[in-house]
Amino acid sequence: MGALEYRPVQNADDLDHLDHALRALSVELGDAHLADKGVLRAGLFGPVPAAYGLLALHDGALIGAALFSPVFSTARGTAGVYVSDLWIAEAARGQKLGQGMLAEVGKRADLLWGGKWMTLAVYAHSIASRRFYTRLGFEPQSNATTMRLSQDAMQRLIRNAQ
Repeated sequence: MGALEYRPVQNADDLDHLDHALRALSVELGDAHLADKGVLRAGLFGPVPAAYGLLALHDGALIGAALFSPVFSTARGTAGVYVSDLWIAEAARGQKLGQGMLAEVGKRADLLWGGKWMTLAVYAHSIASRRFYTRLGFEPQSNATTMRLSQDAMQRLIRNAQ
């Protein structure tokens, strides 16, 4: 077996890998995919990064990717990390790469902003993903409901508050 490398998204080639992985994940989940490379570039490399990318490469070939960002909780009393996307290539599944990716995200979040806990969202129809996260110790939060304000609704909120 060849070398496994985890590396942060740092350049145009890395961004191409991340874009490929996130597009593949969107297809697998049946999601719309609105984040082109320009949006990813701005989010990862802007003056204040909105997210961080991590790649897993085996002998130089892309086999995994994660997109994650800081989050802070007054209830937990510390910073954490939100994993918005985790993709593992079909051929690499079942080999603990997902666990390794999440561990690497956790290490990097701790180094970058003192992230001490992790959260993510799992689609209800993604049964295998839910089982995977449960095996790692993730627990569903029954005391909270995730609510989302769309881009259009957020712009209305901002306009109406002025």
